Order: sequence, then C-alpha cells, then structure tokens
Amino acid sequence: MSFDPYAVPSPCYVAEETKLRANCALLKRVAEESGAEIILALKGFAMWGVFPIVREYLPGVTASSVNEARLGAEEFGGEVHYYAPVILDHEIDEVVKLSHHLVFNSLSQLERHRAKALAAGVKIGVRVNPQCAVVKTDLYNPCVRFSRLGITAAELDETRLDGITGLHFHALCENSADELEEALAAVEAKFGPLIHTMEWVNFGGGHHITRDGYDTAKLVRLVKAFREKYGVKVILEPGEAIALNAGVLVASVVDLIHNEIDIAMLDTSAAAHMPDVLEMPYRPEIAGGERPGMKAHTYRLGGMTCLAGDYIGDYSFDAPLKIGDRLLFGDALHYSMVKNNTFNGVPLPSIGIWNADGAFTLLKSFGYEDYKGRLS
Repeated sequence: MSFDPYAVPSPCYVAEETKLRANCALLKRVAEESGAEIILALKGFAMWGVFPIVREYLPGVTASSVNEARLGAEEFGGEVHYYAPVILDHEIDEVVKLSHHLVFNSLSQLERHRAKALAAGVKIGVRVNPQCAVVKTDLYNPCVRFSRLGITAAELDETRLDGITGLHFHALCENSADELEEALAAVEAKFGPLIHTMEWVNFGGGHHITRDGYDTAKLVRLVKAFREKYGVKVILEPGEAIALNAGVLVASVVDLIHNEIDIAMLDTSAAAHMPDVLEMPYRPEIAGGERPGMKAHTYRLGGMTCLAGDYIGDYSFDAPLKIGDRLLFGDALHYSMVKNNTFNGVPLPSIGIWNADGAFTLLKSFGYEDYKGRLS
C-alpha cells in the first residue's frame, strides 16, 4: 500500500502521482523511439486536475464531443484532435474553432462540414474500418460486423476525399502490439494505395502500452516501419494506458448483514461509481482481497443504491471485515470516472491525488447541487 486510505475522504478516487508519472514517462519514451505522436484520449481519462502532470509528457488530447474538446483546449493545452461518430450542425463552428485535427466518420459527414473545416485551417481526415476482429467482445469491438464506426473499403469513394490529409482507424481495445500488427495488416491490405497519398495516419486507441508485459519494442518497430514505408506521421491516442493502475477508489464498509452468505455494504456503488463492473462485466482487484474461498472470510460486496444487482463481487479476506474498514479498489481512474453517475441521488466519490511527496490533495467533492443540476 503506497498511501494511507484513512487519510482521504470515503468514497474517493485517488490518483497516485508516482504511478501516473511512470505511465506517462513510458509513453513519452515510446513516442521518442518510434517517432509517433502519442496523445491522451479524454473518453478514457479526463481527470483534468492532473493535466499539469500529463502535459509534461504528452503534447495534446483527442476528444469525441464538444465538451471534451473544450476541456482539452482550456485545461490541457497543446493540440486538440477531434473525432465523433456524428457532428451536429450546431456544433461544427465550435468544433473547428477548438480542433487542430478533425476526423469525420462518414463521407456524408465530410461533405456536410468540409468547407467550414478547411476554411478554419483544420487538418481533416476520415475514419476507415479495416473490418478486422481482433477485439473478441462485440460491445467493445469497433470493427464488429455492421459497425457504424468508420468507412469500409467497399464504401470508400476516393473521388469524394478532396481536402483530406489523413486517415484514422480504431480496431483495438486493451490490446497488445500483436493485435496491432494484425490490424495494420488489414489496414494496409484494404487501404494501402490511399495511405501513400496521406500526410498522417491515426492508429486510434486501445493500445495497452503501460500494461505489464506489453511488448513496447515491437510497437516501436511497427510504427517505425509504417512511417518509413508510407512517409506519414503516425498518431496514437490511448486513454486507458495513461491511467492504468495509477490510482484507486477508496471505499468504506458501512454495514454487515447476513442472508445465507455474509454481505458487506459499502459507501460506493457498482452501478453509480464503477459502471464497467456491471457493463463489461469487470471484476476490480482489491488490496488484500482474493477470490471467494481463497482466504478465511468471504463476503459479497454490495453497493449503496437500490438496484437489486448493485454488487461489486465476492471477495475473501484474512480477517473479518468491520464497519469502518477501508477497501481499495485498484485501477479505478480510467472509464470509471468518466462514466459514473448519480443514480438514486447517490453522491459521486470525491477526487484527489496522492502526491509524490506523500501528501494528499483533495481536488473535488460533490454534493446536492451536482445531482440537482443534472436534472432540470
């Protein structure tokens, strides 16, 4: 344990500066060795209170909404890259004002908004779909059959690409360099001649670069070979990799009940504070906790909303849990923070950072006005 969980509010998302810097330093090294530009995807991690740290290592962000683009421009600085499945007519003026690179999802979107993008001096591209299924879970597979994301080779009409200087593809989700290699082969097979006419190619997100065991040397080789073959700039836009294993959600045991099994009620919620636990489903690691039955005392951890299925999972511990005990849910910064909600009016967890000097800084707490303000 790298910090004192009783020294922070509960519940609270806590970023650990030392671990965050280690992730960012690795990404910066990969960028330097490969010649790629690596930027932060805000859809995965948008904790802007730590942007001053991240921007020491990365040059910009990628956004998928006007709000994300504005956050990137105002709080991160540097380049703002923009892609969204659709850009609404009333958004385009602000999108081109905020963006340096703008990727369109379809030829019709390109034709609808191209003039304003070019007039603003924005570098524009289109998203292509290489139709390679390296992601096995359909919900997270950008190239699933009938995908709405990107243009397939069969539908791509090169006569309609006036003003385009780049291509974007996104085929990964928590994947390795091996899956990237497979995706690149599909991209080249379907779009190789077109790539030769481009200035830049965005490899999208889903690169789990900071995961233990990730083959960064292979990633560097793949990027360098692609750059040299096509004479293009390569962009990578991970979100999860920036914050992977760089923080926790601290929660407290607030009640203990028994209904054939032991149940520990917490001041957090899978439904409200860790949506991926139910959506994926995903089982978070807990400091000192193991699979049920592996240790002496097993509990089902229950959330504080009235959703019947608001359970985080079954875990075992060396000692019985007590009211007031703090639990640390690992790897809690990416996606949990950007996807959480106030179902049942449950307050959002506080947000803070455990600094490298050993001090805790509380960045944000939430209350009634945050809940009320979302509803009318």
